[in-house]
Amino acid sequence: MATTQQKPAPKKQSEGFTGVRGAFWIIVVCAVVAFTLFYTWFGNPMHFQDGAARENPADVWGTIFKGGVVVPVIHTLLLTVLAMSIERWMALKTAFGKGSLPKFVANIKAALNANDLAKANQLCDQQKGSVANVVKASLNAYKDMESGANVNLKKAQKVAKIQQAHEEATQLEMPTLTMNLPIIATLVTLGTLTGLLGTVTGMIKSFSALAAGGGADSAALSAGISEALINTAFGIATSWCAVVSYGYYSNKVDKLTFALDEVGYSIAQTYEVNHTDEA
Repeated sequence: MATTQQKPAPKKQSEGFTGVRGAFWIIVVCAVVAFTLFYTWFGNPMHFQDGAARENPADVWGTIFKGGVVVPVIHTLLLTVLAMSIERWMALKTAFGKGSLPKFVANIKAALNANDLAKANQLCDQQKGSVANVVKASLNAYKDMESGANVNLKKAQKVAKIQQAHEEATQLEMPTLTMNLPIIATLVTLGTLTGLLGTVTGMIKSFSALAAGGGADSAALSAGISEALINTAFGIATSWCAVVSYGYYSNKVDKLTFALDEVGYSIAQTYEVNHTDEA
């Protein structure tokens, strides 16, 4: 009976926002937004000196449009990075729980040192989040090891059971913590490569203008250089945002994982200290 009650604790991860599993649709939405903006705003005739011909930009928006079709592709990647960053912020905010994580860990350790499991459970109910879920599962295992059903187990086996429950609960929570981070990591490289692609196509146009008729067409030459620089700028911006986002959220996950390990070790150690080997 006690072992079946250990399982519901990890299900608390469904409380609050836990992340978007259909990341493909985020990319699709960002692509639709990027291409729509490219042709309706950046390509609007009011941003060009020659109107609908769209050859001579009158402002920065028209200049961005002259960056070519690679621009909305890079904008798709940039918007995806921003959307994924917001998604990770919301998911990790839920995972960390309602209160300060370091304070929660300290309070749990204090309750364990006082052998006050009721207080520890109360703290978990108040905190919520991934750490609280894992701690709750470990505390349930702790109580289960104290029940008469496990009286024949040696202390080392009971400690191992508590650690196993902690590890299983952690494994249930980890997918929520790391979900979509690989996509952000991929966009670090993809943003740079796509920007480089736009740079190369722009330079090809520039050299084609130089080679045409044995002389340089200044308008075509400047258009090619403009396309190259615009794509370079947006490619760098996309990679910069992706690097910052990935580093920040990876660090947040590492902090949470460290807190999980710290509390799990404390629970196992508390049991080992407070109980004698009865077998």
